[in-house]
Amino acid sequence: MLGRLFGRDGERPAADPHALPVPRRQRNGMYTLRALGDQRVLALIEAADAGDWAAVKAALAPFDLGRDHQVLGVLAGLDGVQDWIGRAVDEDPEHRATALLISGARHVSWGWEARTAARAVHVTREQWRVFHERLHIAEEHLFEAAELRPEWVTPWCRLLTSGRGMSLGAGLHEVRFAAALRRDPLGLETHVERLSQLQPRWSGEPGQALAFAREALSRAPQGHRLGCVIASAHIEEWVESDRADCLESPQIQAELRHAADHSILHPAHVRQPGWQQDFNTFAMALSLAGERQAVRRVFQALDGAYTRWPWAHFEEPEKEFARQQRGA
Repeated sequence: MLGRLFGRDGERPAADPHALPVPRRQRNGMYTLRALGDQRVLALIEAADAGDWAAVKAALAPFDLGRDHQVLGVLAGLDGVQDWIGRAVDEDPEHRATALLISGARHVSWGWEARTAARAVHVTREQWRVFHERLHIAEEHLFEAAELRPEWVTPWCRLLTSGRGMSLGAGLHEVRFAAALRRDPLGLETHVERLSQLQPRWSGEPGQALAFAREALSRAPQGHRLGCVIASAHIEEWVESDRADCLESPQIQAELRHAADHSILHPAHVRQPGWQQDFNTFAMALSLAGERQAVRRVFQALDGAYTRWPWAHFEEPEKEFARQQRGA
């Protein structure tokens, strides 16, 4: 039993020397993860919040921003980065590619913030204008970053997001997806972006995204986080469906359990900063499917750590996480 819960030979994962202390939990036993749960990422956030480019560069030293989607995502989500990153692009030729990448990623997120997550019919003309204006800047900066550092995968993954927002078409999306795959054939974030594009609400056909996810899992080595693409695909199926219980079948439960065992629950799985989001993704998918074996192990590993995504699909994300955690 211990081996199944904690990994090979019944041992817990080795303590991470960079892990942030767990904050005091709420009464419901949960807490919101911050800074990917990593002290180094927290230092990066503090430097970016201060608009201190020199400190940002120093804080980035432990990371490879050309491959680390989650660290780049933290910077992309910080309000205010757009106010100073342009100066870094213009004034620091040695690190221009890094500044362009951060600026491009931030403008993608900033654009989506203007659009909001509403269905297209509910987005105003002014929201569309600001959305496209910011995405055009993002595309310009991301393409230049990709030219300066052709080995980087993160610009291409962000270009998938901007291209989807600009409705550039399936053919161009496939070209960008192929460019990302050449640089990282197993990148989870790249596959999740492709998964989004294949949803019927964007341009795909029913069942196409799930078939894509299954093919991706078949290529994933044991312990690799790419297995999360199955959980993401089923969550997307639930979002598209009119039935709240659409995932509650023995076949889906078994598929999700297999994917979890193959990836995040496998002894070969290596936890990186932000690993909790992958576990939250499986926690939500398994909960929606009514699965009761693997979901318990996932919530035990999380030990109350909540990430807003993917629970943001619910009207009250934190309450839903707490409810499912109690049920597990």
